[in-house]
Amino acid sequence: MSETAKLTRGSIVGHLVGQTAPMIFGVAAIISVALVDAYFIGQLGAQELAAVSFIFPITIALSSLGVGVMVGINSVIARALGEGDAERAERRANFGAVFALTVGVVLGLALFFLLDPLFRLMQASEALLPLIRAYMQPFSLGLPVLILQMGLNGVLRGQGEARKTSYVSITYSVANWVLDPILITGAFGFTGFGIAGAAYASIAGFALAILVALYLIGHSQLQINPASIRNCDVSKSSKAILSVAGPAAFSNAINPIGLAVLTALLASQGEAAVAGFGAAGRLQSFATVPLLALSGSIGAIVGQNWGAKQPDRSRAALRYAAMFCVIYGLATAVLLYFTGGWFAQFFTEDPAVIEEFENYIAIAAWGYAGFGLLIVANGALNAVDRAGLALTQSAARVFLFMLPFGWLLRPTFGADAIYGAELVANLAGGLLAITIVWQVLRAGPDKEHSIQTNR
Repeated sequence: MSETAKLTRGSIVGHLVGQTAPMIFGVAAIISVALVDAYFIGQLGAQELAAVSFIFPITIALSSLGVGVMVGINSVIARALGEGDAERAERRANFGAVFALTVGVVLGLALFFLLDPLFRLMQASEALLPLIRAYMQPFSLGLPVLILQMGLNGVLRGQGEARKTSYVSITYSVANWVLDPILITGAFGFTGFGIAGAAYASIAGFALAILVALYLIGHSQLQINPASIRNCDVSKSSKAILSVAGPAAFSNAINPIGLAVLTALLASQGEAAVAGFGAAGRLQSFATVPLLALSGSIGAIVGQNWGAKQPDRSRAALRYAAMFCVIYGLATAVLLYFTGGWFAQFFTEDPAVIEEFENYIAIAAWGYAGFGLLIVANGALNAVDRAGLALTQSAARVFLFMLPFGWLLRPTFGADAIYGAELVANLAGGLLAITIVWQVLRAGPDKEHSIQTNR
């Protein structure tokens, strides 16, 4: 057993709490940025809020691709440490950072040149396109900074440094909290940039977070030293990271892609429905923070124990995590069901938008437990190099349940059918995911696959 893999020893519940608690603060800080953005953009007007509702699924999809890169780096580092090979873990950490930056450059340039066709495909009106463009152009050019920051967080996560990853996330968020009111609506005699100010604030936050991440990695077991890449088999390292990062990226991106399609379907119900759906989605993201944090922390725990050939500990981590998802998800649904209207007033004073906000929360909140099971199962599958299965079950959730349900019932039930589609998808997807991951973990580590990716 590797002495460097600290999560292979001690209490599983203790590790889950110790890894998840700091991440709750980090994830909450990140999600709070969307809430702060929505608040200040909402001060600009209903059109700007509707524009952000179109933007939100795309930025989440792009962030999800970054999460995939982070998960890939996390996975190969955690398993290498679990197997006792710290040198390989450090080579993978450095290669992963360069890989993340390269992915960000390619995606950012592609997005910049495809903005108008993409949002026209989502049924954004011509009146909203200038507002969308004002935000997305700087955001796309800043995408390399976002992906690199996530890659560096993957280096910390793979080592089980959850507290340090939360510091990185909080740095990004605090920068946004400070800059949003200045750059969006203006302050101190400065008029602000409007909706584009939110993008500028995000880019500045990502840049500061990178500096903090580099400092923290410098004080961790693995070091950022690009020279170590010379001793790295680029082909095998790329394959090892991509085998997890590729499917994980698409798995994480599938949900916001589905939400983008639902947003397009909602466009026929009016701007109030789109604005209410988008604003409530931000509240929902904040409400599911503990579930998101748990899905991020479980990867290092399952991955290190899987690499150390201790599948019983990996299964125990999944079992406790699943219990938390069900209890927390149902408790949160009850709370939001009765307080949705009160929260809506933080985002808008428009009665029509408030009504749609309440309707969405009242229906979709009952699927939070299923959503938690899905993302925790995906985190465990990615950690044991079964990202393809995670991708399959995420795709099934969206394409077999969410989109058919919303498409077929919208003519009869209108916007409520879209909200119900998300509920059905979360419940069915969660049950499917937890069944699949339990079968994988019960079978034990695949030794042959481990040997093939051992370098």
